Amino acid sequence: MSEQLDLSKYIIRTDLAVEAKEIVDAKRVEQKVKRGSGIQIFEEIEKKVKITTVDIDEKGEKEIGKKKGRYITLEMPDLRTDDHNVQKNFMSVLKSQIKKMMLYMNVSSDAEVFIVGLGNREVTPDAVGPIVVENLVITRHLFTLQSWEVEKGYRSVAAMIPGVMGTTGIETSDMIDAVIRKINPKLIVVIDALAARSIQRVNTTVQMTDTGIHPGSGVGNHRKELSQEVYGIPVLAIGVPTVVDAVSITSDTVDYLLTHLSREAEEMKKPSHVLVPSGMYFGKRKEEKNYEIPQEKRQAFMGLVGALDEDEKRKLIHEVLTSMGLNFMVTPKEVDVYVRKIAEIIAESLNDVLHTKI
Repeated sequence: MSEQLDLSKYIIRTDLAVEAKEIVDAKRVEQKVKRGSGIQIFEEIEKKVKITTVDIDEKGEKEIGKKKGRYITLEMPDLRTDDHNVQKNFMSVLKSQIKKMMLYMNVSSDAEVFIVGLGNREVTPDAVGPIVVENLVITRHLFTLQSWEVEKGYRSVAAMIPGVMGTTGIETSDMIDAVIRKINPKLIVVIDALAARSIQRVNTTVQMTDTGIHPGSGVGNHRKELSQEVYGIPVLAIGVPTVVDAVSITSDTVDYLLTHLSREAEEMKKPSHVLVPSGMYFGKRKEEKNYEIPQEKRQAFMGLVGALDEDEKRKLIHEVLTSMGLNFMVTPKEVDVYVRKIAEIIAESLNDVLHTKI
């Protein structure tokens, strides 16, 4: 059997490299194919933040469906809470990972930086980039007009919010190209909202990559690429998944339901079992989506749907919802709070990394 997987047959609506890797791994298990050498993965936990580094080469690019380069994903489910210590810990880890990524990209400590906040400020799930830019410490004008008065520990930082093509009539990539020709930065940082494949990663995850970004790709609205190949300047892309499609929500719900029914069946076999509302212990079980359930038990609980593997189940749900025009992109009702919170964390992290005086 060939060790090369054809991903063109599978529906992958995600901007996260870690999720694309999970899809490939799942297909490998199903097809009994060994993992190739084109993808290197390193995972660690720091201050309760899960850090996943995925390095992809030319071989891995064809296999995983993501551009070759380095992807660093930070995950912290508790980030949705109002716990200040959780946010502080996440910010600390994010800052250290931004520094590591800049070193990996060979960006000097005094390099001029141009930051671009992608997205539509009027659409809350798409407003991460603009809100980040609004909270940045911008200094380029000071270096241009009164450089002798700028304290040591600050660097030249410029920023812009290009808006979206629907309101400007101009490709974002072309707009950025015109600006960098004028100001000549040494690093471009682009911030954008992403689409996830798992509801657990929405508003709890930050991805960084040196591969640039395709604005709108997660929701099927492909625009020109923003990358080093296009501009000749290193591009650091920082993204936050704020939406997930209805197929993913439905698929995850089926998995959670199967896990719940399986656990309940096991508990009912115990003599001391007492039936309690599932909501009383759901918080403890919400991470158990990948709990292994025997095939015969899955089929007993859910019939034909329970007998399907992950890919078959998603394709069935996609076929049903899409034919009815119901495969919506969905975001939590508290999205305004989540988006502002994560945007401010990213902005403060960038301020601290770029300006050591702060």
